Amino acid sequence: MPDLVVVGAGPVGSLLALMLARQGHAVDVYERRPDMRHVGISAGRSINLAVSTRGLHALHEVGLDDDVLREAVPMLGRMTHALDGKLALLAYGRSEREFINSMSRGELNKLLMTRAEETGRVRIHFGQRLVDYDFARRVARFDPLGEVPAEVIVGSDGSSSALRACLAGSATQDVLSSGYKELTMPPREGGFAMHRNALHIWPRGNFMLIALPNSDGSFTCTLFLPFEGSPSFAELVGEEDAARFFEKWFPDAVPLIPGLAAQFMQAPLGRMATIKAWPWSRGSALLIGDAAHAIVPFFGQGMNAGFEDVALLAGMLTGDWARDFARFAESRKPDTDAIADLAVENFVEMRDKVADPEFLRMREIEHGLQQRMPGRYLTRYQLVTFTRVPYRIALLAGEIQLRILSELAQQAQPDYERGVHLAEQELVPLLRSHGVV
Repeated sequence: MPDLVVVGAGPVGSLLALMLARQGHAVDVYERRPDMRHVGISAGRSINLAVSTRGLHALHEVGLDDDVLREAVPMLGRMTHALDGKLALLAYGRSEREFINSMSRGELNKLLMTRAEETGRVRIHFGQRLVDYDFARRVARFDPLGEVPAEVIVGSDGSSSALRACLAGSATQDVLSSGYKELTMPPREGGFAMHRNALHIWPRGNFMLIALPNSDGSFTCTLFLPFEGSPSFAELVGEEDAARFFEKWFPDAVPLIPGLAAQFMQAPLGRMATIKAWPWSRGSALLIGDAAHAIVPFFGQGMNAGFEDVALLAGMLTGDWARDFARFAESRKPDTDAIADLAVENFVEMRDKVADPEFLRMREIEHGLQQRMPGRYLTRYQLVTFTRVPYRIALLAGEIQLRILSELAQQAQPDYERGVHLAEQELVPLLRSHGVV
């Protein structure tokens, strides 16, 4: 009998199984889908992941960070595409040493499953859907397998978690009024059709197109658009509608995506939601990753947050599963609530603010403060993406920064001396208390 059962063999569940196996535990993983290493299936909600510091730290714990980075494409910043074709690169970090990594979700998932099985302590059972968990008997029931003893069970089975339903707690679900479709921009002869080391964004007010590079020279493009209104998915009922829409709003992308309108019509329409569940644990049962705290993808932190869950949980285990699970949930919940809110805020920033003159001026002022405070002023984005400071602290730091930047932006000539003084008083002590500066 295994030490514990994991429901879901996605990236988070597979990493959890691997990390626990490295600690000496025997783990049985049950996955409702077939084995993606042998059957062509969807990799999940998104084809691409943006792997950054938090995810890389968790991968480093199991010795896989270098393997992942070899297959990833570094992205140094956001490349914005104006309607007139003008390009502008907004760097993510303080130098070229700070970047995020575009990685295939499917390839990462396959690597983690294989490495987990190679430990000899992990068995993955595919085509098994969790139907119910009996807390009194500590027995899980899977379709079609039947009942399985599960003294300890962890649900990493995604935003539609079956184990979460069994916990019968509360779960708020905030569905965005925008949906998405994914498209593929193929490689051009000789390589990438656009700048390879950037996350490309076509911001258009309340909608946008983005593109992430792949190691084969292609880009995974995603259109985020309201379901209703104008423009919206509801208006694009045929190929002619889609063709006119893309020609009007994304003219520089059209020649780079052959058969764009047909590809658009065939692509499935996805929905996005923020899910905040509670409780995460009950006795020796626990929710982790999207099962506990699904977020929208606009900060590139969904998988990174899930991997950070795994690393934090593994570091807290003492052998008292119920106590450890409760401690983990209580300590982690404020941070996942924070990144959920930050992700929604970043959606607004990406789709309309990155092209707004006032927003760009505030970014210039912030850059000026960073130059005057090297190593002491980190932006909210940098705190989330390039450090492991708790998400709730990054959220608080962002609120402080917004107050400072708003005051300086009111002035024709920003008073940087005043800005530095405020940052030294309010921001630096907060970051210092968490070992960031």
